[in-house]
Amino acid sequence: MADTNFDLIVVGGGPGGYVAAIRAAQLGMKTAVVEREHMGGICLNWGCIPTKALLRTSEVYGLIKHADAYGLTVKDVSFDPKKIVERSRKVANQLSNGVKGLMRKNKITVFDGTAKLAGAGKLAVAMNDKSNVTLSYKNVILATGARARNLPGLEADGKLVWTYKEAMVPPEFPKSLLVIGSGAIGIEFASFYRTMGAEVTVCEVVDRILPVEDEEVSAFAKRAFEKQGMKILTAATVSNLKKGDNTVTATITQAGKSQEITVDRVISAVGIVGNVENLGLEGTRVKVEKTHIVIDPWGFTGEPNVYAIGDVAGPPWLAHKAMHEGVLVVEKIAGVKGVHPMKTENIPGCTYSQPQVASIGMTEAAAKAKGLQVKVGKFPFIGNGKAIALGEPEGFIKTIFDAKTGELLGAHMIGAEVTELIQGYSVARTLETTEAELMATVFPHPTLSEMMHESVLAAYGRTLHI
Repeated sequence: MADTNFDLIVVGGGPGGYVAAIRAAQLGMKTAVVEREHMGGICLNWGCIPTKALLRTSEVYGLIKHADAYGLTVKDVSFDPKKIVERSRKVANQLSNGVKGLMRKNKITVFDGTAKLAGAGKLAVAMNDKSNVTLSYKNVILATGARARNLPGLEADGKLVWTYKEAMVPPEFPKSLLVIGSGAIGIEFASFYRTMGAEVTVCEVVDRILPVEDEEVSAFAKRAFEKQGMKILTAATVSNLKKGDNTVTATITQAGKSQEITVDRVISAVGIVGNVENLGLEGTRVKVEKTHIVIDPWGFTGEPNVYAIGDVAGPPWLAHKAMHEGVLVVEKIAGVKGVHPMKTENIPGCTYSQPQVASIGMTEAAAKAKGLQVKVGKFPFIGNGKAIALGEPEGFIKTIFDAKTGELLGAHMIGAEVTELIQGYSVARTLETTEAELMATVFPHPTLSEMMHESVLAAYGRTLHI
C-alpha cells in the first residue's frame, strides 16, 4: 500500500489540480492527486485541447475551399469524419499521457478514485478498483471542475441532443444543427460545424451573441457568422424539443412570436454547474452558492486547511485561470514571499471560432458604467500589411484607457490569431503599463501585433497607418 500521509492532496487532476500538485512538489511538499477518471481533466480530454484540434481541421478545410484566392488549385475537396475525430482524440490522449508523465517526474502520488472530506485532515477515497483508502493531509485543494448544465425540457440525451462531449465525437456529421447558447463553447461548435458544411442556427437568450464581450466585438462577430451562412437568433428562447427518429424539432420564441425548426442535432451550451456533490462538504464551513464553492482571493474556503480552485470555485471558467489559481494557492500555503491574490480582471478570455475573439479587462460600457473617463482606440485588420498578405483582412483591435491615468483598462480583439495576440496586453496589465510604455514599445514588422500598437496610438489620436 502506498503511503497515505501527505502535506498536500489535490482532489481532481484537471489543469488547476495537476499544476497545483507540480508546484507543491517543486516547493518540497509531499503531494498526492486523487483523480476519478482522466488525468488532465475535462480540458485536456474533452474540452480545450480536442476542440482546438477539431477547429484546426475546420480552419484548414476552410482555407482549402478558398485555395484559388491564394493562387492554388485544389480539386475534389472532401473530409472523413472518422479521421477528424480520431485526430482530435489522439491529440487529447497524447497530452493526457504527458500529464501522467509529469506526475511521475515530480514524484506525485496519484490515486485513481473518488475522494470526499472525512473529518479534520482526513480524506476518504473510493478507489476505482473497488478498494477504499483513507488519506491524511495537512492541506487539501478541491479542484473537481464542472459539467455541462441541463435546462428543464432541454436535457441532453447524448443521441439527438448533445453536450460538448458528444459534439466532439459525432458518429456522423449532421447536415443541420441548432446550438443553444452563444458563449465561447456554443460559438466554437457552431463555427466548426458551419465551416464543415452544416446548416447552423444559434439561439441566444440575451440580445447579442458572445454576451461577455465588448458590444462592438459581438456585433462584428454576428455579421461575420451570418456572412458565412450561419443563422443567429438573439433575444430568443427554446421552449420545447420534440424528438423524432433522427431529427429534433425545436420551438423558438423571439419577440413574442414562435417558430419551429427541425434539425438533425441540437447542441446544448447553456453554461456549467460545479461538481460539488459527494465531496463531504456537509458539516464543514465550506459554502456553496449557485453550485460553486465560495472562496476568498487566496482560494480559502473557510474550512481550516481546505482550499478550492478552478471551475468548481466560480468564474471565469477557464483552464488558465485554474492553473494560475493553483500556483498562487500552493505558494500561499507554503509561505512564499511576494504572492499576489487572484485578480480575475487580468485573466484573458479566448474564443477559437472563425474569426477568433479575445479580450482582457473591462469593456468600454463597463468602464463608463464605473464613471471612468476613457480614451478608446481602434485599428482594423484591413490597415495591416500582414493581415492582407495572409488573406485575413476582417477584424479589429480595440483598446480602452483611463483618460486621467493612462491605465490600460481593457483590450478587445476579433480576427485572425487574436487568441495569440491577447497575451501582449495581459503582460501589459500585469506590469501596470500605461499608454506611454505601449507607445514606446517597438513591434516587429510585418506582424499582426503591429495592430496592437496602432490601436494604442489611435486612442490618443496618433495612429499612423489609417
